[in-house]
Amino acid sequence: MPRMNMIQALNSALDIKLATDPDTLIFGEDVGYFGGVFRVTEGLQQKHGLTRCFDSPISEGGIVATAIGMGAYGLRPIIEIQFADYILPAYDQLVSEAARLRYRSNGEFWCPITVRSPYGGGIFGGQTHSQSPEAIFAHVTGLKTVIPSNPYDAKGLLLAAIEEDDPVIFLEPKRLYNGPFDGHHDKPLTTWAEHPSGEVPAGHYTIPLGSAAIVREGREATVLAYGTMVHVCAAAIKESGIDAELIDLRSIVPLDIDTVAASVRKTGRCVIVHEASRYGGFGAELSALVQERCFYHLRAPIERVAGWDTPYPHAFEWDYFPGPARVMKALKRCVEAVA
Repeated sequence: MPRMNMIQALNSALDIKLATDPDTLIFGEDVGYFGGVFRVTEGLQQKHGLTRCFDSPISEGGIVATAIGMGAYGLRPIIEIQFADYILPAYDQLVSEAARLRYRSNGEFWCPITVRSPYGGGIFGGQTHSQSPEAIFAHVTGLKTVIPSNPYDAKGLLLAAIEEDDPVIFLEPKRLYNGPFDGHHDKPLTTWAEHPSGEVPAGHYTIPLGSAAIVREGREATVLAYGTMVHVCAAAIKESGIDAELIDLRSIVPLDIDTVAASVRKTGRCVIVHEASRYGGFGAELSALVQERCFYHLRAPIERVAGWDTPYPHAFEWDYFPGPARVMKALKRCVEAVA
């Protein structure tokens, strides 16, 4: 089986759709000749032509608005917002138009667009290239929000997202593009070539949206994470020696709450980890859902580990970034709590 990093896996998914579905097309800032700022679309314009993969003006609102019109017309556009930090100028189009088109038209029109965007920190991008805005999309009815954590999932989830008939926000953890990250920025980097999830089928396959993955089975606590935090949590569990179950949510809308609830009922304890700021973050919704579904099984208060409630810093990135040390402290508090 071929080995790919996440960039290559995403490129492979896009290549397959352009080759097999004439209604798909790709556009965004620098995605054509240049191949995208992270090279996810590299070579696609040369292979599929100027009308299937092309550059757009620097106008995030215009990019999304154009895609909505194409989607309503019957096409299946895949657009790239260069960094998720820059998606806010397009927020009104996504919320007021894309998310509501099916409801507003009583099902007469729908909006099959996929909005790809690199997100998250860990690359010294500072406060304008490191944010994690998933919660503001999860709150909007009509939008699906997907976040892969490895190349295998990235390709299968992206193909599923493109084939959806409703708008999907596809957030790509840029810290994971070239390899997994265990939260120790001062240790040597590993690559996807050395990781089992770097094995990616060359052909078409999909992973259903709303299907979480149990990364590691355990008995003492349940750890919920997505994106880069999946790898940070795996390192924290290993270093703590605690027999915790690790669940990669893979998509937060739709959310696989059944897998989450079954795990928490088994372990009786829950730790939620994400990069975004804690206050009003998606961890708050997760915590409420676990409380509703698992209250009589919980043996300890639910723990949340997240970014601090400040703008994402450049100089103190590794103090902001939830690393294994903070996850281990939360795990220990959770496991040692007495009901």
